[in-house]
Amino acid sequence: MPGPKPLPLELSDRERGVLRGWLRKRTAGQALVLRARIVLACAEGRPNAQVAQELGISRETVRKWRSRFAADRLEGLVDAPRSGAPRRITDEQVESLVALTLDQAPPWGDSHWSTRSMAQAAGMSQSAVSRIWRAFGLKPHTVQTWKLSTDPQFVTKVRDVVGSSLSPPENALVLAVDEKSQIQALDRTQPVLPLAPTTAARMTHDCVRHGTTSLFAALDIASGSVIAQHYRRHRHQEFLRFLKTIDDAVPKDLDLHLVLDDYATHKTEAVKKWLLRHPRFHLHFTPTSVSWLNLVERWFAELTCRKLRRSAHRSVVELERDIRRWINERNKNPKPSVWTRTADEILETLAAYCTRTTDSGH
Repeated sequence: MPGPKPLPLELSDRERGVLRGWLRKRTAGQALVLRARIVLACAEGRPNAQVAQELGISRETVRKWRSRFAADRLEGLVDAPRSGAPRRITDEQVESLVALTLDQAPPWGDSHWSTRSMAQAAGMSQSAVSRIWRAFGLKPHTVQTWKLSTDPQFVTKVRDVVGSSLSPPENALVLAVDEKSQIQALDRTQPVLPLAPTTAARMTHDCVRHGTTSLFAALDIASGSVIAQHYRRHRHQEFLRFLKTIDDAVPKDLDLHLVLDDYATHKTEAVKKWLLRHPRFHLHFTPTSVSWLNLVERWFAELTCRKLRRSAHRSVVELERDIRRWINERNKNPKPSVWTRTADEILETLAAYCTRTTDSGH
């Protein structure tokens, strides 16, 4: 049996403006922002189940705040006074602390606020500062790095690389190609202590270095299998040898579309001349500083996480043999790489991020 028909909501221009203002206000509590989103969605005529699914909450929560707004309008969305000891920190103090966190640097030359320095500046306890920061999702002690490409052909290259992966040419193979250079053969100075109940595996933090190798890899995007070769150096000569390895490994009736970065060794005169003699090779260069567009980078991350980070090797030969064994096992059950976003969606996301960064005032 279908549930009861939800209460219809109609908003006045003032109410809609206040609700949207809560969404934009940086100092608004997360609970109040969620309630505003619920009411705005319900006012568009959406059923409770659809609103709950879009916001990732339960239908009972949607039903509760729809009913409260219908009964008491905007006042129904504000928390009622609670029993117990009266608040010692006012809303004005909370707003002042949040603004201080966002807009001012510590006065003692520190790079960022700590709970101790903020407590001293705001005249509050450390625990109060910590609670307010958690409530507003503020983490002054953490920082995320990012970089936007300055490549003048950025848009064209993004469309070319993503397009070749989403809609590969007929009778062709698309390979994501790159090199992981300077892989060190490291051995621990003491034996590794294995995993035991209640005790993690343990190894010494210091290592003995036994040389390095470079791994050239070509990831077949459609199947997930990898063509790989080790070389002791990382020059255009090794890149040419790897191109010949790819040429020998792939059937001659297939064209080869290689996605790779604009590293200097990929563009030497010797490479260009070799490509002219092998017209089935077509190169697609990622924009400068946009290595995340090359799917083989994700494969290199898997290699580091699953094999290299916790391995020990007494020689370069042993390291190369171990990596080769790992690759062969992965190639027995490869998993294709699938793009989930088009080039237009990627560009729209970057444009929105640039707009937010420009409008942030920092």
